[in-house]
Order: sequence, then C-alpha cells, then structure tokens
Amino acid sequence: MIEGSLFPYFVVAMILLSIGLLGVISRKNIFVIYMSIELMLSAINLIFVTLSNHYHSMSSQIIAMMVIAVAAAEAAVFLSLIVVLYKRRKSLDSDIFVALSQKESL
Repeated sequence: MIEGSLFPYFVVAMILLSIGLLGVISRKNIFVIYMSIELMLSAINLIFVTLSNHYHSMSSQIIAMMVIAVAAAEAAVFLSLIVVLYKRRKSLDSDIFVALSQKESL
C-alpha cells in the first residue's frame, strides 16, 4: 500500500495529468495543447521527485532534470512552430495540420 506521506503527491500528480490529458483531447488551440503537454510533463516530474525522496535516491531526480531539459528544447521548437503557423494562417486552430498535409489540386 502507498505510504501516507506519498499519497497526496500522487493524487496531485494524477489530477495534473488528468487535466493535461483532458486539455490535449478537448482543445483545438495549438497553444493550449502545448500548455497541456507541459502540465503532463510537470505531473510526471512530481512523481519522479516524490519517489526519489521516498527511496533516498538521486536517480529519479536526475531523470526529472533530464525531462526538464528535454521539455526546454521541446518548448523552443514548439513555440517557433506556433509562431510560423500563426504568421502563415493567422490562426492557431489544430485543423491547420490537416490542411497542411493535404495536397492542393491544380
């Protein structure tokens, strides 16, 4: 059974993960989808740090730092993609990707 001190952290992490997943599924705005993905990454980092504190090990904290580094690189790429899509289409609707993947008939 989960120890009493770990349970609140897991509950908060699962709530954050659920809110992020709901945001990815239900929203069409690319920026909101990006923020929901970042929220899910934060929930996973909370679980890693909680487990690291519980087991008195630094390995989970190192993994959490690597996730933060990957999230920073992903943020740069994703935000530049958002800027380019907004400049070209004047919208942040996720249906733009469907329009970009289809060939235009001559």
